[in-house]
Amino acid sequence: MSDKSSAEKTEKKRRRSPISSPKLKWVSTRLLDDVFTDEVSLFKPHFDVDYEAYLQRLWESNPDIYEILKNTDDLEKARDALYTYLEKAERSVFSLDNDLHILEKSTVRECIRVFRSIIGPINEFRTEFSALDSLWKLARNKRDELDSKISVGFVMEFINLFRGVIGKSNIYLENVQIKKGIPDFLKLKGRDASTVRTEILDDLGSSVQKYFKKYPSGLEDEVVSWRLQNRKKIIRYFKGSQEDWNDYKWHLKNVVKDAQPLVDLIELTNDQREAIEKARKNKIAFGITPYYLSLMDTRLSIGYDHAVRMQVIPPKEYVDKLSEHQADRKITFDFMGEHDTSPVDLITRRYPQIAILKPFNTCAQICVYCQRNWEIERVLEPKALASQKSVDAALEWLDEHKSVGDILVTGGDPMVMKDSQLERILANLSAKNHVYRIRIGTRTPVVLPMRFTDRLMDILTRYHEPPKREIAIVTHFEHSYEITPEAMEAVQKLRKAGMSVYNQQVYTVENSRRFETVKLRRDLKSIGVDPYYTFNMKGKEETSR
Repeated sequence: MSDKSSAEKTEKKRRRSPISSPKLKWVSTRLLDDVFTDEVSLFKPHFDVDYEAYLQRLWESNPDIYEILKNTDDLEKARDALYTYLEKAERSVFSLDNDLHILEKSTVRECIRVFRSIIGPINEFRTEFSALDSLWKLARNKRDELDSKISVGFVMEFINLFRGVIGKSNIYLENVQIKKGIPDFLKLKGRDASTVRTEILDDLGSSVQKYFKKYPSGLEDEVVSWRLQNRKKIIRYFKGSQEDWNDYKWHLKNVVKDAQPLVDLIELTNDQREAIEKARKNKIAFGITPYYLSLMDTRLSIGYDHAVRMQVIPPKEYVDKLSEHQADRKITFDFMGEHDTSPVDLITRRYPQIAILKPFNTCAQICVYCQRNWEIERVLEPKALASQKSVDAALEWLDEHKSVGDILVTGGDPMVMKDSQLERILANLSAKNHVYRIRIGTRTPVVLPMRFTDRLMDILTRYHEPPKREIAIVTHFEHSYEITPEAMEAVQKLRKAGMSVYNQQVYTVENSRRFETVKLRRDLKSIGVDPYYTFNMKGKEETSR
């Protein structure tokens, strides 16, 4: 028995060694990840989905609603009963003996409003989906009668909504209960009020910091050293050198296009491997740069790279959906309506003064969440560059519409074009007096930061002429784990040249844990990137995982 115990201890020590994983300084041993998860491992922030457990949690979050749904044998009767229940719940907010926090009361009223809207027949008609019907059948154990599969994400939404209507959102002041919602410092004056307020703010700030420590950035010393080891392995694998690593063309030449390099260099789940192989078989674009591969944890047990993996390793549901619609992919997945907002080839216009120009139709790697990846046949497609005739026609269209002065050059990723090709586009746009801003949409600061060579910087700087014309970079950092010394160096080159770098975060399940996006925004500011706005994934059903 003692030998076995000793062996187990040795194995645990080995797993905690700095060689196998970056160690973060964290004193807490227990943390509520968010309002719908229980105690979780600090070193595995990704989800382990147990569908039945989430369903059980759903019913436990509001037993009254569960009883209504379970014990009502008719859908419309269930709807009426819920309306009655919600009316009583709203009235209780105004009762004299209701001691909920004042902000919790506001949340109750908002949750009730949302719940009423969701179960409203007019909204079911508009969306062609009845959430109430799904909940009713789940509660009555009639899953075989459901019209579509109900995802864990759907269940999570209603766990929080169910809690919200009874004042159990747990949003406000996690560690301090304040009855009637009146903080003590509002009852005081002067220095006494300031002291009490500071104590509360210290408590809140400490709570936020604990969450921040859960989401390491790629700038932390131990993470940097760990990735240096990854880099050496990748360089050896592709028979390169450190000089090659600093050359963006080498990375493009060695983009990972199938599962085998991943299998050889990092741990993959069976589902991940099968999804990649099916994507390749069904001609679904897939690709990862060697640099971005170096950001992935070599072992699944580490788990910090959950957001990194999920951006480029397609989930099974995504592959199945795209495979199912191979013939009509360009229509089915055009949820942004590009076909209806493109007056000529390569131009998309949705706003009065802004237009999108798409001269290049592939990327250095393929992002699962991309709103336009249905247009991309394969990573680094040789015929990705638009014909000169199409480009000229698009530029002529801009000449005819002088109210459009803000041009977003995107694709695909225009930074994957040759320097001369990119310069030709910038020169043509800059020659138009009505063009006052040229934004370049690119993910190269994140996936290929060595792209920002001195030659490229000379080109960008040449056409950046404030106040006449601005050149700006718009990119997509998704998680703090992507923020690296290399990315910072690329960003700082741009900032020192006077150009702005903006971030458009795509909000997914992999960066939606409590304060995860806040941490990303803080880390972005530290390297010179301005958090611009957040994309909602509405409409992109193939990524509903």
